[in-house]
Amino acid sequence: MAKKTDNGSFIDMFKSFGEELKMPSVDVDKIIEHHRKNLETLEKTAKAATAGASSLMDKQRRILEETLREVSDMAQDFRASGGPQELMSKQADFARRSFETAVKNASEMADVVRKSSTETIEILRDRIKEAMEEIREGMERKK
Repeated sequence: MAKKTDNGSFIDMFKSFGEELKMPSVDVDKIIEHHRKNLETLEKTAKAATAGASSLMDKQRRILEETLREVSDMAQDFRASGGPQELMSKQADFARRSFETAVKNASEMADVVRKSSTETIEILRDRIKEAMEEIREGMERKK
């Protein structure tokens, strides 16, 4: 059993118990530092994800504004139009432009999401590499 220490500290009692069992010592400062780095990484990934979401929302807002402007312009064009053939031609042109714009916008939005995801993954991957190096260094010191 563990010997009772002079000051009766709970931590000292466990330390003494660990020494008697010849358990490896634990560097609490390193554990705290490790978790601090993990929390910092979590904060960085949250900021990157938030920036990506903000960028995506800005892009969606611009797309909506552009679409509303085009619809308004088209409505004015239809009032001033001539015959049925001209009206059909304008409708076909609007449909073509709308499709091209939708494809372009979807591609741009996918790029924003991809960039944000890549940045977040890079932050996490760098921290994992760093944590693995810390573990490797700790193992080498014990040998």
